[in-house]
Amino acid sequence: MKLLNQTSFTLPFTAKKWLGAISIVLFALVGNTQLAMAKTSPNLVITVADVKNMRAAIKDEGQFKRTFLASKASVDEQIAQKITVPQPKDGGGGYTHERHKKNYKLMYDAGIIFQLTQDEKYANYVRDMLLVYADLYPTLPLHPKRKMGKQSPGKLFWQSLNEAMWLVYTSQAYDLILPALNADEKTKIETGLFRPIAKFLSVESPQTFNKVHNHGTWATAAVGMTGYVLGEQEWVEQALYDLDKSGKGGFLKQLDELFSPQGYYNEGPYYQRYALMPFVTFAKVIQANQPERKIFEYRDGILLKAIDTTIQLSYNKLFFPINDAIKSKGIDTIELVNGVAIAYGLTGDAGLLDIAKQQNEIILTGEGLKVAQALDKQLEKPYQFKSVAFGDGNDGKQGALVIMRQNVAGEQAVLFKPTGQGLGHGHFDKLTWQFYDKGAEIVSDYGAARFLNVEAKFGGRYLPENQTWAKQTVAHNTVVVDEKSHFNADVKMGNANHPELLFFEKNDHVIMSSATINSAYKGVALKRTMALIKLPLKLKSGLEQSLVVDVFDIKSKEAHQYDLPVHYKGHLISTDFDLDTQLTSLPVLGKENGYQHLWLKAQAQPEAGLSQITWLNDNGRFYTSSAVMDGDSSLIFTQIGANDPLFNLRNENAFINRKSEAKNHTFVSVLEPHGEYNPSKEFTISAVSSIEKLTHKKVNNIDVIEISIVGNQHYLLAFNSADKIKAKQLNSFSHNGENYKFNSRFKLFTINSSH
Repeated sequence: MKLLNQTSFTLPFTAKKWLGAISIVLFALVGNTQLAMAKTSPNLVITVADVKNMRAAIKDEGQFKRTFLASKASVDEQIAQKITVPQPKDGGGGYTHERHKKNYKLMYDAGIIFQLTQDEKYANYVRDMLLVYADLYPTLPLHPKRKMGKQSPGKLFWQSLNEAMWLVYTSQAYDLILPALNADEKTKIETGLFRPIAKFLSVESPQTFNKVHNHGTWATAAVGMTGYVLGEQEWVEQALYDLDKSGKGGFLKQLDELFSPQGYYNEGPYYQRYALMPFVTFAKVIQANQPERKIFEYRDGILLKAIDTTIQLSYNKLFFPINDAIKSKGIDTIELVNGVAIAYGLTGDAGLLDIAKQQNEIILTGEGLKVAQALDKQLEKPYQFKSVAFGDGNDGKQGALVIMRQNVAGEQAVLFKPTGQGLGHGHFDKLTWQFYDKGAEIVSDYGAARFLNVEAKFGGRYLPENQTWAKQTVAHNTVVVDEKSHFNADVKMGNANHPELLFFEKNDHVIMSSATINSAYKGVALKRTMALIKLPLKLKSGLEQSLVVDVFDIKSKEAHQYDLPVHYKGHLISTDFDLDTQLTSLPVLGKENGYQHLWLKAQAQPEAGLSQITWLNDNGRFYTSSAVMDGDSSLIFTQIGANDPLFNLRNENAFINRKSEAKNHTFVSVLEPHGEYNPSKEFTISAVSSIEKLTHKKVNNIDVIEISIVGNQHYLLAFNSADKIKAKQLNSFSHNGENYKFNSRFKLFTINSSH
């Protein structure tokens, strides 16, 4: 058309008319991809090329064929039963809720088996179920168990989030069986089901569809994928750019806002895992239909970074349970199985095969085939878990989630959390920490107060105690001021403020990080510095020794009460001070902000100097927390369970270091793994701490911690605690008449060796 417009002669009217008509047709064929999409099926996550490769693969022995046969047997058993599409009435975990979930998974699986076997009985089953849904859906009101005023309701499900999940799977099932449908069947299914549900999730639910949040991600993915199947490119554009296509919301805005440049999702690992499914699934669909968008290259490959980061946010196959997390979720979750397969298909990274092998699940997709064939050839290489600080926020500068790892008689990890709030799923726990050792959680985080999909427990939703306990600051391992939670438990205020990561550095023996926040409490500045240490010298026993050093510094112009809890997993073994234990009745520690859920079991006031508490974990190892006490502070031993009439909370233990009526205070402690308890072989080794002395002092901006170990081993950990220092800054201090120097942030000195 451009060439015709540039010519100098004039065409007759009829010629102009015909050329105009031809140009419209050409534009539709070239510029509007929906016609091509409608002709090519399947073409979402599974493409025609994938089907060809998978059909060949199921003829050969290997993991892919075994997975196919197992899936086919399962589908055969299920489609022999009567189709059941019940009237929605139950909340999460109830019969109708679970039945509709099973239906979308069954339709998806049956669609794949149809493509691989070309046996129309599978397509017919999916068709018949979709026709039932097409009759039902237009008649449905909003779900009877919807949660008024808090979450966007669905029709099939109590919340629209589940409705979007249903559509993500069911749109793929429809795409897989399209070749077996006639025109009338397509019309009924699309007009009775897919068009109404896509409309409901988009233009009728703008508050969710346009939201930059995991609920919005599921909704945009569902509607966009359905748009590709039905040839509705307008739906795709709205899914990508917001309902008005302004770019203020939509899938791409979610990619911009919800991930840091390193791929950390701001709601934390549990929701990163959950949101990963719609992100990578929709992206794969976009790539298959519009490769020119280069979606996996968007924002410097943010989706591939997010998949890798999700793996890094785990220990012993389980995700770190910060924020509203169910603690049993791990790397074998189906969302990450899909993510790893897609990432491997794009990158060929053999380290991802190691994770796929641990997941022990092959998916019946083109990427799943690549993973299966590579594992059959034993091409996997060990995945490298790292010590890393994942910047939070879309700019990576809104705090960070810090992971410190080492291997000393077993894999160890410190999780340090100076992150942003994490939206509505965030907890009020700035600068908290957790510790993992030898496969177990040692210093723990409660995670979410929820029985997921257990309808008898509050409909499977978050329990009331999620607000009254799990989110409150005392439920975590960080400082509580005056028995009030950070930001007064105000989510809006929490989202508006975040800690500042001062530094994260590491060398052969020390991994250290420090962060600060002065907005959690008015007029109170909090700074925490944590280090995971592998001592340069072995113990007298010949064993290597690791330590976790914790320095929590508090400054205020007004006097306050400061509580620092340690929530530990295991059985209390001993203390080196006397306990005043409640023997016949248990008082409650407080009245609100989580304190109302704590039984006061014992208390003590250790003398000034070294104070030690030892417990035994189920992993057969002892752990001693050694603290520097000032003689005025007290220790309080608690158990969760007070004011819990329906027994919703787990009965876990903690000890709280309390300093009353103080303006400035520094909590200093060292966590020491040691020994072994073997009840099967009836032996106990090194059940007593090796730390004989622990001191702390400040020399200007230099914190100096002396740790003395049995066997005449003495160490100094020195670090510069200033908010900002120069690169390779020279620091100096004196200790016991000796002068010491170090560059940059910190150094671990072995006393009586060269400095």
